[in-house]
Amino acid sequence: VQLQAFGGGLVQAGGSLRLSCAASGHTFRHYAMGWFRQAPGKEREWVSCISSDDDSTDYVDSVKGRFTISRDNAKNTVYLQMNSLKPEDTAVYYCAAEGSGKCFRQYDMDYWGEGTLVTVSS
Repeated sequence: VQLQAFGGGLVQAGGSLRLSCAASGHTFRHYAMGWFRQAPGKEREWVSCISSDDDSTDYVDSVKGRFTISRDNAKNTVYLQMNSLKPEDTAVYYCAAEGSGKCFRQYDMDYWGEGTLVTVSS
């Protein structure tokens, strides 16, 4: 599975962005998908995941109520809708795929995509 994230950019605090992650391969629907981020000078942080079967989701506390993860298996794409953005959301965002299909707060993913930079100005 090859992954490519896009949709990042510069936005003012309070604004919104939607990240997309396009996957190659016909097995996308079997993978749980996750979003991670890495801010300058910080370690990579797990942000959200969505399972392959029942579309169950989970979020890090700092983004709950502001971010929404979703997937479109027909388009082999997972999305991260980010609303009410804050300067502390500034980071490179990565998508990743995990073969068990289950949404867990984990970093042991099977495939990683290139990141997309999100910059939130105050």
